[in-house]
Amino acid sequence: MSKQEHDKNNYQIKNSANTVKLRNWTIAWVVTMAIAAFAPKFIWDFNTSLTIIALVVNLGIGFRMLIANRAYLRGLDEMQQKILLEAMALALGIGLVVGLSYELLEDIKLITFQPEIAHLVILMGITYLIAVISGHRKYQ
Repeated sequence: MSKQEHDKNNYQIKNSANTVKLRNWTIAWVVTMAIAAFAPKFIWDFNTSLTIIALVVNLGIGFRMLIANRAYLRGLDEMQQKILLEAMALALGIGLVVGLSYELLEDIKLITFQPEIAHLVILMGITYLIAVISGHRKYQ
């Protein structure tokens, strides 16, 4: 096996391991988010201590997910890093600009409902997905 093939194989193994870690931490975070959101009402009748514990566990696992995401990004090649960085920058920018304008719509009485953070999260997720796909097409 040549040095180049060996390096490529090591990159693939490391990238695969980072992807699995990120997937596992993301699943754990989603599960703890669901527990923190629904268990107080449906399982433990708004017990304050249990609710606080659920939120703290969710925050801890969320931070571990962020660390896994950072390791995943650092393990990518330069082109993949560039594509994802550009996608994240666009999603953050769109989220900030649209989110603040969305909140302002209620403040100045142009909409009658209260803006929901879920709408912003969906917008940022869709923006990120489209930006990643277009980035891959751009650099093919």
